[in-house]
Amino acid sequence: MTFAPIDRRALLARAPLATAAACLPAAAGAAPARVVLPGWFDDLEERTFRFFWDLANRDNGLVPDRWPTPSFASIAAVGFALTAYPIGVARGWIRREEARDLTLATLRFFATAPQGDAPAGMSGHRGFFYHFLDMKTGTRFRDTELSSVDTTLLFLGILFAGAWYDAADPAEAEIRQLAQAITDRADWPWFTNARGSVSMGWHPGQGFIDRAWEGYNEGMMVYVVGLGSRGKPLADGAWEAWTKTYPAFWRGRGKTRHLAFAPLFGHQYSQMWIDFRGIRDAVMRRAGIDYFENSRRATYANRAYCIANPMRWDGYGRDIWGLTACDGPGNLTLPFKGRTATFFGYSARGPLGQPDGRDDGTLAPTAALGSLAFAPEIVVPCAEAMKARPRLYGQYGFLDSFNPSFRYTDARLEAGSVDATSGWVDGDYLGIDQGAILGAIANTRDEGVWQVMRRSPTIRRGLQRAGFAGGWLG
Repeated sequence: MTFAPIDRRALLARAPLATAAACLPAAAGAAPARVVLPGWFDDLEERTFRFFWDLANRDNGLVPDRWPTPSFASIAAVGFALTAYPIGVARGWIRREEARDLTLATLRFFATAPQGDAPAGMSGHRGFFYHFLDMKTGTRFRDTELSSVDTTLLFLGILFAGAWYDAADPAEAEIRQLAQAITDRADWPWFTNARGSVSMGWHPGQGFIDRAWEGYNEGMMVYVVGLGSRGKPLADGAWEAWTKTYPAFWRGRGKTRHLAFAPLFGHQYSQMWIDFRGIRDAVMRRAGIDYFENSRRATYANRAYCIANPMRWDGYGRDIWGLTACDGPGNLTLPFKGRTATFFGYSARGPLGQPDGRDDGTLAPTAALGSLAFAPEIVVPCAEAMKARPRLYGQYGFLDSFNPSFRYTDARLEAGSVDATSGWVDGDYLGIDQGAILGAIANTRDEGVWQVMRRSPTIRRGLQRAGFAGGWLG
């Protein structure tokens, strides 16, 4: 089976923007800066790392969107991979020279990949790149969009490489030079389509996608990187254009009040690379918290919703929770506990009542584990409970998702397999979900990604232009 390319944001655009607040628990104490993780996390971390190291194309550095299903390359997965290689060096799984050589091959590819507005044969346009690329040729896969957010995820990995490889040898010097050249080439004002907010994407011959990065979600990294560019950056006021759309996204009261976005990846991706602890923009200064605390509260809210379990799915509970974008059993409507239930394939999932909420009983290990740095006290027990489930933990760590309610052994599945007792389990590992797990473990262990990215001039400039101050920026 070969998966068709999926536009993650198009899926979210179709999801409901409900206004009712989900039930939130009382806030827990702030997570400690350093956490001692259970011993088996060493195995999880290495298995997850191996996804990127084993599957990367050594000729061009491209990484598949998923495995073992035959797949195109995901530029976002490449960004996570470029971050994974130094983690592998730090943990002793590979040599620095090995990581350096694969990183250099990757950056050389993106520096020279064809750019232009032709509908085929190009890897990108105006310094941005198509969401999915052919694994071998590196050119646009079918009719996928030129993606602002997936290019940003790629750029974050490239910026991480540019900051981490700091030796004087010619190969590492070339990595630093290419990292700056690739990320500074992007024409950020063009991607705003003259409206202030950054568009989600662009198609040759069709133009920009109608929906822009507004509200609150992973789009915050788009604006930080765009404002920090040393080439053609976003204009002054871009961050304010982004945050002025926040009001409809607040949920909770008192110590549970937070900017909500139902799928947890929206709270995790920016903060894998950018350390938001103790730094605040104008919005967070007024709110009296920072974005790290906001994501901690969102993690607790996601868990609280699963404990409440208003849809009465099987398996949800105190230590089995986590809703985000992930694979599902397929687009099927079937009887369940005296009602009709609709299940989905790849889709964004999150608590009903939050922006982009959707709940079909499908849980994802990356949802909880990607929040490890925010709330280890609830994530570690969840990870242990998920590891104990049958068929979910394998060659590269956790498979992408599972649905304990889906026990329809005669159903025609889009992916995965069904057991009459334990339900549906996906058959694939997804690059972006693997990357969120690996980065969260590294930051929880020793701030491994955050410390490096604090040295990035692009990130520092972007945060300062957005009005952030305090903490490590001071």
